[in-house]
Amino acid sequence: MKYLITGLGNPGDEYANTRHNIGFIMADALALNLGAKFVLGRHGWVAEARVKNKELLLLKPSTYMNLSGKAVKYWLDKEQITLDHLLVIADDIDLETGILRLRGKGTGGSHNGLNHIIETLETMDWPRLRVGIGKNYAKGFQVDYVLGQWTRTEEKLMLPRIDLGVDMIKSFVLAGLHRTMSDYNGR
Repeated sequence: MKYLITGLGNPGDEYANTRHNIGFIMADALALNLGAKFVLGRHGWVAEARVKNKELLLLKPSTYMNLSGKAVKYWLDKEQITLDHLLVIADDIDLETGILRLRGKGTGGSHNGLNHIIETLETMDWPRLRVGIGKNYAKGFQVDYVLGQWTRTEEKLMLPRIDLGVDMIKSFVLAGLHRTMSDYNGR
C-alpha cells in the first residue's frame, strides 16, 4: 500500500521561507530524512521513499495553494491511493506557533488550499497534519503575515518542531492515524 504525503505551499523563491509554506518545508525535511529527491512531475514536485515496508509518494504541488486539490486528486488517481493513505501538511493560524495537530478529517477553515482539496475530492474525510503558525498580526494583515518570512525567534522554535513533524508522519505511515494522534497530539 502506498501513501501520498502532500506538503502544501506556493512555488517560487519569494515564498520559500514563509509561514504559508510550512507544508513544503516539512515535505523537504521528510525527503531529506528518508534520502529521497524531488523531481518535477505533473502538477508538482514528487519524490519516492520508503519507511520500512511502506511506500511513500511525497508531493509538493506546483499549482499554487488555492488549486492544491488538482495536484492531490491527480496523484491519488494515478497511484490508486486511498483517502486514508493521504496525509496533507498545512499551516494553521488558529494554532499557536509550533503546535502540531494530526486529524483524520475536518473542515478547511480559512485555509484556501485545504478548502480546494475538500472541494475537489468532495469529502472532508482525509488525514491532515496542521502546523501552528500563530496569529501574531494586526487586523487586516493576515495575508501579509501568512505570506511573511519567519522571524529568527520563530525559526528557532520551529526547527525542532519540524523534526517532530517528520517523526509524526513516519508514525502515521507505520502505526496509523489513531495511534499517532494519541502518541503525538498535545506534545
